[in-house]
Amino acid sequence: MRVGMMLGYAGGFSEAVEELADFESAGLDIVFVPEAYSFDAVSQLGFIAARTTRLEIASGILPIYSRTPALTAMTAAGLDFVSGGRFTLGIGTSGPQVIEGWHGVPYDAPVGRTRELVEICRMVWRRERLDYKGRYYRLPLEGGTGLGKPLKLINRPVRERIPIVIAALGPKNVALAAEVAEGWQPIFYFPEKAALAWGAPLAEGRARRDEALGPLDVIAAAPLAIGDDVTGLREFSRPFFALYIGGMGARGRNFYYDLACRFGYEDAAKRIQDAYLAGRKDEAAALVPADLVEKTSLIGPAGYVAERLAAFAESGVTTLNVTPLAASHAARLADIERVRALVG
Repeated sequence: MRVGMMLGYAGGFSEAVEELADFESAGLDIVFVPEAYSFDAVSQLGFIAARTTRLEIASGILPIYSRTPALTAMTAAGLDFVSGGRFTLGIGTSGPQVIEGWHGVPYDAPVGRTRELVEICRMVWRRERLDYKGRYYRLPLEGGTGLGKPLKLINRPVRERIPIVIAALGPKNVALAAEVAEGWQPIFYFPEKAALAWGAPLAEGRARRDEALGPLDVIAAAPLAIGDDVTGLREFSRPFFALYIGGMGARGRNFYYDLACRFGYEDAAKRIQDAYLAGRKDEAAALVPADLVEKTSLIGPAGYVAERLAAFAESGVTTLNVTPLAASHAARLADIERVRALVG
């Protein structure tokens, strides 16, 4: 199992990058940089590439609607170039609030657009002329001035197959990730409930998967703190769950709410959403089920963390993104080293 880390959206970037060199030495394998309506991820990934030597870097994730497919492919090839072949392209659909509210483009056909974007990226990286006739993307543009030409990437990419990770929650998108991507990145990964929520679409996608892609990299995430007196740190994730289940989308159009329901938390999810949308955010956080908070974390004594790591591995996780919560850099470093030793 690889050990990774997801950087935060806001604040502390320079400090986090300073720590990455030590985390790299301690065995951290990959770092993901998110992008929402925040600073862009690409600038930060380029900075990290220049400050590290072995550590893999990944977008986590670039919304598919915010760049043209060709620009996404160019960006990935550029980051793979400046990092010496260490980049993974993480993509996802985000949600209507961000795509239509921030980027001002329609949130439509997420599954179809994702599939076509993946196909176009791989054409670009193979330096094929970009003559693509899909349902959602047609290149060169039809209409317009009529002067568009099918071009190919000027530069030779470091790799013609840059790994692609698709962040997905819904059954159709999860099946697509298992079919066409090198990796799949869910959220709220609860090992004992993962098969209940995603087992069928994963099997469906894997049945259509090209063997050349290799085994699917399953990328989960969990906050990390190891010690006999750290269980109280689990409470810090409650506002995160409340935000996503309660407020990250409208009633009837919230993917995270739907996931909580698939986990079996229908009643709790409804009460969380009601409280959150009514402005009672603290109440919403308090309503998050205790076992959801506990079992999606790696927070507790060393023996407990070892048991949870085994549960993640047994459920199929191959990359585990941890968020160290210890108060000091030395303690965070020690926790990374212990996890690295436990997963082998």
